[in-house]
Amino acid sequence: MSETAAREVDLSGTTVEYELRRSADATRPRIDVDLHGVTVVIPEGSRRRPGEFLREKASWVVEKHREFQRYRERVPDRTFESGASFPVLGTERELVVEPARRNELTDETIHLRRSAVEQSSVKRALESFYRSLAREQFTARADQFAPEMGVEYGGIEVRNQKTKWGSCSSNGTLGLNWRLMLAPPEIVDYIVVHELAHLREMNHGEAFWAIVEAFDPEWEQHREWLREHSAELVFSEDDL
Repeated sequence: MSETAAREVDLSGTTVEYELRRSADATRPRIDVDLHGVTVVIPEGSRRRPGEFLREKASWVVEKHREFQRYRERVPDRTFESGASFPVLGTERELVVEPARRNELTDETIHLRRSAVEQSSVKRALESFYRSLAREQFTARADQFAPEMGVEYGGIEVRNQKTKWGSCSSNGTLGLNWRLMLAPPEIVDYIVVHELAHLREMNHGEAFWAIVEAFDPEWEQHREWLREHSAELVFSEDDL
């Protein structure tokens, strides 16, 4: 069991709101900072004062808090309605909801069937469309790179993870985040190559990165692009 209370504290001139959680499971005090704010966890029965604890870690808390605030500010304010613009493989396309037999992607437009939207919502129908495109794209790129890299993968799982872009299981299944479909194609290729490389080298050592570089010479720039633009690949604030 735990008890939570909202509070605020002044840290070197910066007012920071935080939640205090007293927990029977906690063995020592800790501070968690993430996209949803600052949480101080204190073991039940502890005399540790949360304000003092935060002030001891003021520099780190303020820095991380601002970092996550900047991230939230970069999340696109998307409008899920016909006429809005959404990126597909880095290219902006207009969303059109209309009576049609099937969903379709053109060079300039995303066409969604009105019936699909009426059964759920524009956001859900669009996410489903992205997932379908992702499976096609991921499979095509993995099928191209795998034989070139001398590996065989066991299948692809399209996922929706908040902090991971890809994974490779022990049985060779590639788990890839559908939100990569919002990024340029070279970013998709970087993640596909990265995960396929794990089929030859599981650890991120020199041998691993040598494999990645052989098939994506600009992998460092692509990794940096993801770090700088990851907020732009958030589908909506509801997904944070």
